[in-house]
Amino acid sequence: MGQAAVAIPEKLYFKIGEVCEIVGVQAHVLRYWETEFSQLSPQKNRSGQRSYRRRDVEIALRIKELLYDDLFTIAGARKKLQAESRAEAPKLKVIRPEPPGEAGSPKSEAPGLFDEPIDDADEITLDDRIETAVETVRAVEKDLGPDQREALKNLAQHLLELRSMLKNGR
Repeated sequence: MGQAAVAIPEKLYFKIGEVCEIVGVQAHVLRYWETEFSQLSPQKNRSGQRSYRRRDVEIALRIKELLYDDLFTIAGARKKLQAESRAEAPKLKVIRPEPPGEAGSPKSEAPGLFDEPIDDADEITLDDRIETAVETVRAVEKDLGPDQREALKNLAQHLLELRSMLKNGR
């Protein structure tokens, strides 16, 4: 039932015409799939043209395989794709931080690590990275189970606390 391997060129972004050629469907089919499968979501540039990433192309190929080769309905293919994406999601391990000064903590293993001031430029970069991580956690949390959701909420809270500590000079 599997289709022959398709070579996807090594590029960051693909135009809709290139994706159509790789996947073997017309543009209106890809646009329709975008409305039916939340996993297929190409970015749009300022002029509104779709920019597909490699992952989008792989998802489009998988959708085609499910619909055309495995003869799934749209609803069935959607469920199968969601189940596959959940199975591929990495499992998070929650690690509780130890108070500074206890055995195994960064403070005891690396004295002075938290004592040096952070340049303003570094703090802005770090702040941006933490904010991006928190936004990412919030964006994916709705697709996870209760345990994974709780682990992500804890991670987001730890990141926010870290940012606060860094801004306030520890």
